[in-house]
Amino acid sequence: MNVEFCPSLMCVDFARLSEEIAQLENAGAAMFHIDVMDGHFVPNFALGPEDIKAVSKLARIPYDVHLMVTNPDPYIERFANLGCSVIYVHAEAPVHLHRTLSSIRSRGIKAGVAINPGTSLSMLEEVLDVVDIVMVMSVNPGFAGQPFIASSVGKVQRLRALLRQQQSHAKIAIDGAISPQVVKMLGADVDMFVLGTAGLFCKDMSYKEAIDILQEQAALAQEERQKIPV
Repeated sequence: MNVEFCPSLMCVDFARLSEEIAQLENAGAAMFHIDVMDGHFVPNFALGPEDIKAVSKLARIPYDVHLMVTNPDPYIERFANLGCSVIYVHAEAPVHLHRTLSSIRSRGIKAGVAINPGTSLSMLEEVLDVVDIVMVMSVNPGFAGQPFIASSVGKVQRLRALLRQQQSHAKIAIDGAISPQVVKMLGADVDMFVLGTAGLFCKDMSYKEAIDILQEQAALAQEERQKIPV
């Protein structure tokens, strides 16, 4: 399994955006993760369309948009026109989740659904036919620097079983306090790790050194999984 590491651009220094993006790309980032927060669905404000336009002019790799907003439907077309490869909406936000995800796909963009720590996976069972990526939130969304919620490990494993049961080809992403230890635990079940302060944006090593460590942990997790009898 090819594990992808996706830096959260909420954590970069926007005064040095061009340099930050180049360093992250050279370090092995697969996709940039762009959080959009409305101050209502989550208790914080974050990036918006003008920030995404700036990223679009600099990035050589794909970027996604994570809509942490109460009512995402009016904004789907606007963000779809900004060149992103994936749009995530929260399972808890739209009134008609299946319609919202279908609307994203109809624009030629991958449909992602994010699910909060307190939300049951059963909420996804009826929409997996229109989902390309399921993102498990391993912190309550809104702020960087929170501790990893341990129950997320079992949630990811149950999600993997659910996808197999429904014969879904959707990928699994996880977002929130992703450290090398978390990657070691989940590197055999998760396709995409969103990286913030816990695993990448730390001051004691370069971006390349940090991503190299994470890649090593993912490889170890996959090796351990292969040793388990089927």
